[in-house]
Amino acid sequence: MMEIKDDNYKVCYDTSSASINFHGSLRLNGMEEYSSILKILNDAISGNPARLTLNLIHLDFLNSSGITMLSKFVIGMRSNSAIHLMILGSNAIPWQGKLLKNLQRLMPNLNMKLI
Repeated sequence: MMEIKDDNYKVCYDTSSASINFHGSLRLNGMEEYSSILKILNDAISGNPARLTLNLIHLDFLNSSGITMLSKFVIGMRSNSAIHLMILGSNAIPWQGKLLKNLQRLMPNLNMKLI
């Protein structure tokens, strides 16, 4: 398991379930500060799991730099037909539905589920 923690957030990659779980509030400044989270995402796909799940259900806030980072990751995944990408979001957090719809525009075969 790989994990990045701060007072406000936690991002952890569970290799046994091939899922990356986001918790808390991500308000990092710019792509440079998001590079460690992007590294977890890229490390996860380098293991070539059949399915990778990004679980955003417990992510209360994601700023524009975080949205850019996720968008770039999803765009990069478009050309990777070997890995099935699934993103889980929460209906209780309004921005998540909008984000997932936008990510699905970037990658039409993206599986998403709002719970």
